[in-house]
Amino acid sequence: MHEFSIASGLVEKLLDFAEKNPDKKIVEVRVAIGEFTQIEEEQLRFCYDSIITETPIAGSSLTIESVLGKVACPHCSYSGPPKYWEGALHGTPIATLECPECGRAATVTDGEECAIRSVRYRPNAVASAVSADHSQCAEDSARYT
Repeated sequence: MHEFSIASGLVEKLLDFAEKNPDKKIVEVRVAIGEFTQIEEEQLRFCYDSIITETPIAGSSLTIESVLGKVACPHCSYSGPPKYWEGALHGTPIATLECPECGRAATVTDGEECAIRSVRYRPNAVASAVSADHSQCAEDSARYT
């Protein structure tokens, strides 16, 4: 299950962002997942939700944008959707690198993405409250010295 390692890497990057930006609370992460990555979206979402529990990004949502695969054939100049293997055990057709036109090997042109597209955040109320408390304490100590 490579979804766990992908979710771990994603969360690591987001936690790094959260640490560098304590005034921002991440609410949504949008990722692009290509058809040729063979990443199961529901497993990725489950892993993400499991990992973020009790972290600064807890409660954020993961939105997955599916990117359809596309192939190009250097032999017959075909360019378009891949041929699908219908005999997979889990029932979902699997994109192949066989050219749908001539049957020879094609190359992937789209569908290998696995990337963060955007991160949506809002002001972090906790960070703002702590900041306000510190400034109030600074004002109070200035008055009493």
